[in-house]
Amino acid sequence: MLHRAVYETLGRCNSPPSLRTPGAIAVEPTPPKHYASRSDRLPAASGAQRFMNNAHVDISYRGAPHRVRAGTRIDEFLREVDGEIPDTVLSALVNRRQVMLDFPLRGSVELDLVRYGDREGESVYKRSVSLMFYEACLELFPQARPVIGQSLGNCYHYQMRGEHPPLDEMAASLDRRMGELHRERRPFVRSTVTIEEVENHFRAMGYVGKLELLETRRSSTVHTVSCGRFVDIAHGPCAPHTGCLPTFGVLPYGDGLILQFPRRADRSRLPAFTPRPKLFATYLETRAWQELLGVHHVGQLNRLCLDGGIRDIVRVAEGLHEKKISQIADQIMSQQPRARLVLVAGPSGSGKTTFAHRLGIQLRVNGIEPVALSLDNYYVNREMTPRGEDGEPDFEALEAIDLPLFRQHLAELLDGNEVATPRFDFPRGQRTDPSSWVPLRLLEHQVLVIEGIHGLNERLTESIPASSAFRIFISALSQLAADDHNRLFTADARLVRRIVRDRRYRGFSAERTIELWEQVRRGEGRWIFPFQERADVIFNSALVYEPAVLKTYAERFLLQVPRTSPAYTEAFRLLKGLSMFVPIFPDEVPQTSILREFIGGSGFDY
Repeated sequence: MLHRAVYETLGRCNSPPSLRTPGAIAVEPTPPKHYASRSDRLPAASGAQRFMNNAHVDISYRGAPHRVRAGTRIDEFLREVDGEIPDTVLSALVNRRQVMLDFPLRGSVELDLVRYGDREGESVYKRSVSLMFYEACLELFPQARPVIGQSLGNCYHYQMRGEHPPLDEMAASLDRRMGELHRERRPFVRSTVTIEEVENHFRAMGYVGKLELLETRRSSTVHTVSCGRFVDIAHGPCAPHTGCLPTFGVLPYGDGLILQFPRRADRSRLPAFTPRPKLFATYLETRAWQELLGVHHVGQLNRLCLDGGIRDIVRVAEGLHEKKISQIADQIMSQQPRARLVLVAGPSGSGKTTFAHRLGIQLRVNGIEPVALSLDNYYVNREMTPRGEDGEPDFEALEAIDLPLFRQHLAELLDGNEVATPRFDFPRGQRTDPSSWVPLRLLEHQVLVIEGIHGLNERLTESIPASSAFRIFISALSQLAADDHNRLFTADARLVRRIVRDRRYRGFSAERTIELWEQVRRGEGRWIFPFQERADVIFNSALVYEPAVLKTYAERFLLQVPRTSPAYTEAFRLLKGLSMFVPIFPDEVPQTSILREFIGGSGFDY
């Protein structure tokens, strides 16, 4: 019944067009099995014969060689070699490219499995659960229109448009139906269709964002994925079937619904949902900015890049940033008693340094002179840096800072005393001789500005009264979506920023930046994000147009990652994401833009 329902919805690829369901997509038939059993191995070829032989595939799997007939699917191969495939296996890496388990193998293959708990498996799980959510929504509430928004912790927020019941009833019904879909073990069907077919289907369904995204696509075919009536563009691999997705949750929140996911470390349970009112308020503010700009989806941005309208988008987006920074400076000025310390914290790639410079200008407009104190200069000597779980130095840890010295200096400065502030020699990994330290005193009309990843951690500032500080959290909370159903990962915006900056100004290749990224993310999860709700204000440094600018640089740097590198999997994924965007040159980016911190040409000194 399941396959019949799928074909009735999508249409059979071998039926004449007049017999297909209006607006439906033709599905390619499942290829026949080609696995060569152990008793039917093909003889080895050599030299030119081996190079030209397309009849078989040589596979390296778990350190052992295998040979199968060309076109054998990964799941067929695994059943022959391993028996039943565990539900924890979500996808596979074929020569370090992530694919679904129905992928047909050809040539010479290095095969690895992606399981739940792996870094690559997290996106597969979330993408698959989201597709199951859309299927349940289409079945139960066909007049409703979920629009994906910001990531809130380990959840996605959806604004619910169109006709639908009260949100609490809707959430309960969707959660129940998704549970039924999970127990059905319904397969995710990957298909290849013509661009005209998929456009007809999206037009019939009213999926304007998907149509706009396809306007700049030059391929004649499109990969799609479904687990029933809902059909989507395949932006990445999905799990083999819904039985691989045991844990999820749907809750009402704000003007929409929350779709919950388990943590990577444990898929057996959901963490309790913790409301983040300040983060959500920033999300709503950013949504209002996008309404003003008229850019919600990649397709809309691409059209503006092509017709020249992007120039106005750049100016207005930068103007919104400047207005927000001015409002923050006004808040600092109006605080009574006035704060003598401003703490700017945020994760890597958020643009903290440029933000601090721009905030300083707005503070001076209000008659307050900012004085910068760099937390980086308070690092302990390299040999004293605490070690992480992997035994490597953990530079993200709070204890990597000389806390006693920093707290002492901070208290003395706020009391009006002069202190000699240290300097850190990063190439040597050592603090410089005290004779080179710089004297500093905070005058009455001045405010101390400190930017660093630990700025919101109360342990850093426990030597001073809480009222003495104004706390700012900054991050690139990108809300630009591929379409109404597919969001761009927030962390990707910061990773691409960092890849460009590291390659251009820090001597790091894209390969090295990607290799370090997982460690950086672990540090953020421990030392930064848990404290973001303690901020007096959250500033979103993302610019809606920035992917079109960063693509010009990032694509070139990512293409330099060798296919033999472990970083190639991530580089390939990022390249695929960047391929959606129409590039623009950086000429229109103002010299004061946060984006200049990463691409160069800033009017500020770093």
